[in-house]
Amino acid sequence: MATITSLVDTTTTTNQGKPGDTVQINGTALSTTTRVNFGSATVTPTGVTATQVTFVVPSTAPCSGQVSVSVTSSAGATSNALPFFVIAAPTTTGLSVSCVSAATGGSVTLFGTNFLSGTQVGVGTVGNVAVTPTQPSQVTFTAPANPGQVGTVSTQSVNITTAGGTSAAGTTLIDYYLAPTITSLVPASGTTGDQITVNGTGFVGVDTVTFTDSAAATATAVFTPVSDTQLVATVPGGLATGAGTITVHTCGGNSNAQAFTVT
Repeated sequence: MATITSLVDTTTTTNQGKPGDTVQINGTALSTTTRVNFGSATVTPTGVTATQVTFVVPSTAPCSGQVSVSVTSSAGATSNALPFFVIAAPTTTGLSVSCVSAATGGSVTLFGTNFLSGTQVGVGTVGNVAVTPTQPSQVTFTAPANPGQVGTVSTQSVNITTAGGTSAAGTTLIDYYLAPTITSLVPASGTTGDQITVNGTGFVGVDTVTFTDSAAATATAVFTPVSDTQLVATVPGGLATGAGTITVHTCGGNSNAQAFTVT
């Protein structure tokens, strides 16, 4: 009678896998096998030799959990059974940050379910990052830089690949930002309380406008966004007079330091 000695999923090289994977049943006296018993499902083998039977994990397999696998011969004799573990597909639910710099990328924690057998995180068209999760519900990785980015903001889908498959694309998103650029200030000098029009590019999601004075001291300004190319900042108090600069910060990083004179 047939005897099974091991089950090997050809994708994971273990006795774990997902629907659609090819599994090798190794053993003895397998040449008369006519069906594979996968839990309550009956599966037709894709290959049969005296020492090996191959089959494809059926789509009717449970979402996750242990399944007994045996083979039955043309004479109706059934072998011993060994366990096979169906791995649930991963899902993603969110990220620790909503955006990173296109120039540098950055550290990101991905949250979701069924991560433990994860091998890589995919970040849209930017690239893949190898991971080894230690928790089933989160994994931290370094999002790669996106040096070829043209637009100020590029939205990318984040997913994870595990032995259970790849999570759905488009459900968890991250934005890549180019750093802003200041092109001019109107006026280019002023005193406390004056309103300065800052012109440039990439003024999307501006979170800070900083004035630096002649003594290298800094102060954060109150500002009003006007458009992606313009904002109005109020000169803050406490600055030393003389030559200084203004910078604008977004998720993409700091802009160039534009010359500004505190009067």
